[in-house]
Amino acid sequence: MSSMKNEGICYLVGAGPGDLGLVTLRAKECVERADVVIYDALSSPEILRWMKKGAEKVYVGKRAKNHAMSQEAINALIVERTQAGQHVVRLKGGDPMIFGRGGEEAAELAAAGVAFEIVPGISSSIGGPAYAGIPVTHRDHCSQLTIFTGHEDPTKEDSSIDYAQLAKAPGTKVFLMGVARLRAIADSLVAGGADPETPMALVRWATTGSQKTLVGTLGTMADLAEAADFQSPAVAVVGDVVKERAKIQWFERRPLFGRRIVVTRTREQAGGLSRELAGLGADVIELPTIRIELPEDRQGFAEGVANAHEYDWLVFTSPNGVQRFFDGFFAVYEDARSLGNPKIAVIGEGTAAKVREYHFGVDLIPEKYVAEGLVEAFAEESIENLTVLWVRAAEARDVVFDGLTALGAIVDECVAYRTVPETEDPTGAVAKLQSEGADLITFTSSSTVDHFFQLGMPWPVGCVAGSIGPVTSETLRKHGVEPAFEAKKHDIPGLVTAIREWAGS
Repeated sequence: MSSMKNEGICYLVGAGPGDLGLVTLRAKECVERADVVIYDALSSPEILRWMKKGAEKVYVGKRAKNHAMSQEAINALIVERTQAGQHVVRLKGGDPMIFGRGGEEAAELAAAGVAFEIVPGISSSIGGPAYAGIPVTHRDHCSQLTIFTGHEDPTKEDSSIDYAQLAKAPGTKVFLMGVARLRAIADSLVAGGADPETPMALVRWATTGSQKTLVGTLGTMADLAEAADFQSPAVAVVGDVVKERAKIQWFERRPLFGRRIVVTRTREQAGGLSRELAGLGADVIELPTIRIELPEDRQGFAEGVANAHEYDWLVFTSPNGVQRFFDGFFAVYEDARSLGNPKIAVIGEGTAAKVREYHFGVDLIPEKYVAEGLVEAFAEESIENLTVLWVRAAEARDVVFDGLTALGAIVDECVAYRTVPETEDPTGAVAKLQSEGADLITFTSSSTVDHFFQLGMPWPVGCVAGSIGPVTSETLRKHGVEPAFEAKKHDIPGLVTAIREWAGS
């Protein structure tokens, strides 16, 4: 349904089964424009980072008997906010129309005469088995799929589910929300005529780095689940298609599967590293410990950018500095040629890649991606009496300034940004780390180290630290933590390589 610009509208959005990459583009668009996001416990918390500044988030999750808000109250809330002219996103795990009560909420919105839109999502009923290597349909095994809820007690006299009929139905059977009643459901299916030797699988936290899969039969699964303390949320698959897992399971074979890894970069920068690690199967916790803010001397920064064309060299020692510099530059100049013809030096490939995003070339990259390496690289150049503008962070060490000055250069500093502690935690990453622990915490700068320890959390039991380079490693040691490894190449690809080597050891 459509609406005018100033009218309220409610989007009933499927958040998918857990993997952020499975969320639809339409869902992302809705979250980005929302005035308020009303979300449940099964939605990936990372989705909340797409919300615009100032948007409100309301948790209404329901788990077992623990309800943050009744369904009636949720219905009233989404109607009230939509009638008030807001863009409302009702974010629901999986697909809103598959045991998500989205149909009931849509009916309430329709009855209230307000605009709404249904945005389907990938249901865990199909996404979960797929990530476990189980196709819910397969021409060698079945051509029928039955999906039912396990939330209803099969021992009730007035159960709306006919288990005898289900037992006789051919093909694959998938049920959701049934771990707590697993034994009763399995017994009811067997009593209805289902073969207790029918292959069966349970997939917990499907499509995430915490995914676990348990395989057995209809007759043995209840005992296996109890022995393994297999808890919800999980999707159950019953049928011969479970046999295909032995051949085509893929997600759980990834090199970092089963490893929980913490990323401490800024919220804006964390995504790239997180995607790399998640793509390798890791369970990633994004816990930004720092954020980037404008420098205190904004006038000085603006003058440095405006006069950059007067220098022989521009020196960038971080991607953040590159972005802040060119954002400022193009706010003043419309033509890239206004930069003149200074040579450009960077501290590493990550910074070089950021420069190239603005379609400028790089003239100097040191072999060692640290400030000392950059000075050594400049020692091979003739820079005596040449002018250098060093674009830096407020907290940067003086190595570049002192080193280039010693080589005879005339160095001016352009403080482009400052690093401050991150104070927001919209996804509950701190609580997750404290309650569930981690295998590895990655650090990409000294500031991420310092601000992590300023959080005051005890170091997780059994957890190790991974460092991007020697300066970061030394800062870890100052805090009493010896890094388990240090990237040989001091950039994000080098860190990922080091993580893979660590995980394989």
